[in-house]
Amino acid sequence: MEIIKTITLLLSGLLLLFVGIMRLSNPVGTYLKNSGIKLDKDVNLLNEIRGVSAVQLLSSICIIVGIFVTKLTVISFAIASIVFIGFLIGRLTSIQVDGKPNKQIIQGLRFELLFGIANLFCLIYVLT
Repeated sequence: MEIIKTITLLLSGLLLLFVGIMRLSNPVGTYLKNSGIKLDKDVNLLNEIRGVSAVQLLSSICIIVGIFVTKLTVISFAIASIVFIGFLIGRLTSIQVDGKPNKQIIQGLRFELLFGIANLFCLIYVLT
């Protein structure tokens, strides 16, 4: 089980690290390439996106630290669960309210579901 916990934290952390860095540094290009979303250069929208991106980036660091500092493993799984399940809930709410998004966003939803469940499973395992 140790290897599964480590892989779950590592993949979760690396995914959020990559997304956080890319969206923080170049939100317009990253959203177009990875989500098919064309962003206007609206300073307020970009500010919101960079804010969420910084949360993703810092969350990824907390998640990855849990691999090396065993006292923080439970916190790392909790953070990863909250982040991935939070995005999943937001996307599912949007699908209900706004309609079905493009394939790229649906793919993101699938990853959030996978990582959310994996981290929640590991969190429950380490707590019991």
